[in-house]
Amino acid sequence: MSLPFLDRAPAAVPVAVVAPSDWTAWLKRQSAPARTWLQASGISGKSGDFALLPGDEGRAQLAVLVRSATSTMWDYGALAGKLPAGDYCLVGDTAPVSTADACIAFALGSWRFTRYRGDVKSQPRLVWPAKCDRGAVERTVNGICLARDLITTPSNDMGPAELAAAARQLARRHRARFSVIAGNELLRRNYPVIHAVGRASTRAPRLVDIVWGRPSAPKVTLVGKGVCFDSGGLDLKPASGMLMMKKDMGGAATVLAAAAMVMAARLNVRLRVLIPAVENSVSGNAFRPLDVIKSRKGVTVEIGNTDAEGRLILCDALAEAAREEPALIIDVATLTGAARVALGPDVPALFSNDDELADSLLKAAKEREDPLWRLPLWRGYRRFLDSKVADINNAGQSPFGGAITAALFLQTFVPDSVPWAHIDTMAWNQTSQPGRPEGGEAMGARAIYGMLAAKYPPRR
Repeated sequence: MSLPFLDRAPAAVPVAVVAPSDWTAWLKRQSAPARTWLQASGISGKSGDFALLPGDEGRAQLAVLVRSATSTMWDYGALAGKLPAGDYCLVGDTAPVSTADACIAFALGSWRFTRYRGDVKSQPRLVWPAKCDRGAVERTVNGICLARDLITTPSNDMGPAELAAAARQLARRHRARFSVIAGNELLRRNYPVIHAVGRASTRAPRLVDIVWGRPSAPKVTLVGKGVCFDSGGLDLKPASGMLMMKKDMGGAATVLAAAAMVMAARLNVRLRVLIPAVENSVSGNAFRPLDVIKSRKGVTVEIGNTDAEGRLILCDALAEAAREEPALIIDVATLTGAARVALGPDVPALFSNDDELADSLLKAAKEREDPLWRLPLWRGYRRFLDSKVADINNAGQSPFGGAITAALFLQTFVPDSVPWAHIDTMAWNQTSQPGRPEGGEAMGARAIYGMLAAKYPPRR
């Protein structure tokens, strides 16, 4: 999307964002006609109150929004949905929210998925505030909106090849090295599990690999689940469970969003992005329940359920990521319904084998208002993944602790010596909230970037 900002607009309508506790004092400073208009409109200073005050010739002369009692960047995201088309400028101090975060929220609130619609409406635009970090706004909004577009695109136009093409385009934009392994070449290059999950589709599975940055910089690897549609395989999902499976590549889109920010900011890392991209379909050559597949790491996996396919494709990608012994690995995946039962749709679950990495991610998540919540890698539940014929089963034998057992499965493919974090995400806004319209969402991407920016700032 094009960013909804202007360098200047002489006729821009001023926008005041007022705290509820400041409402009475602010109202006293307004003209008598303005006070009368606001009172007649029922604006009393409650959080969320909004009004446009008319001026000469019926044109707006002022907009006012009453923010949350505890200030949040998303108050400014609400403006994008409340203001009519036109040019506006913020008046007053945005503190404690930074002007960059205010602009990020406003721009993210302006996002609309319009690829298939002809009735695209004009949006409000904001004059860049003084001393705003435009670079931070641009890289964040561009990264998040890339992910939103990818996730929201239906699967007929977002298969493994199209997801790989989007990754290639991002790599080219930042002069990163791009490669892809597709189809039967996955077997020849020893990615047997990715191949097994994706082989039933007419759209060949593939592994996307992006490398960017100085070879001598600290190695950081992001891995994203790229299941472009998940039928459940032979353990077929019901219609209700299959309906939203175009978003099952949300992990891949999220790591692309984070990678876009990292490369745009030129952080001091040697970044690698690995995306196993597949469609989990049904055909005569589909993998079956109780099949045993030898993974890239050499660990044999018994298929307890073909609908637990995300952890399968990730196991080969994580084994490859760990081969280089990077400074850290982060994977993001729409992995389990159990995480949503535990934490709801808005808060991704975080698992990690390294307390320092987990703490730094949680700190960045809080600072960026991009929530994560840590759950335990409780080793006692590893017994639920035991198999009588293979090293491990991909589906837990217990109905309890499903997000934990999925994370424990992934941990099998990452050595304890490599700091690793796993984020189990919804990647979708079920309803519209300020700054977060209904549709695909790169949950956790800003937290990942914030952690990396704090740990590996650009070289001076």
